[in-house]
Amino acid sequence: MKKISSITIHPKIRELFSYATSKDRVDLEYEKYIPSPEHKLYGLELQDKIVACIGITFINAASCEIKHIAVSPIVRGNNIGSQMIKFVCDKHSLSSIKAETDKGAVKFYEKNGFNITSLGEKYPGVERFFCEYTIQNLSSTIGG
Repeated sequence: MKKISSITIHPKIRELFSYATSKDRVDLEYEKYIPSPEHKLYGLELQDKIVACIGITFINAASCEIKHIAVSPIVRGNNIGSQMIKFVCDKHSLSSIKAETDKGAVKFYEKNGFNITSLGEKYPGVERFFCEYTIQNLSSTIGG
């Protein structure tokens, strides 16, 4: 995993972000990570190609929220998303991690030990979910 801090967005990061947000918001969302110490963006490379990214916002020194997580379709199903969450938690010594997601990603968060709470229909026709994980023994839980 490497920290992404380039002012210009790499084409592969642009593609990955489009899986995690609407295409018209990619630049706006990416720009939040560059000048800010409370926002971090990491990318995962396999064979010199960026195949995944995770973006977080710190709530405090021991807690963060996943704002963006995306894995290229060609490598999905290989625990890469789980590995990225574990990396972020280990790197920043987190005690809790949160996320808000849609129905399509709930199973991913459940598999990784997150507690899931429905937020109801936050947008017309779209149910959202709050996901929270309190870290006790991350190594044996995330991706396990």
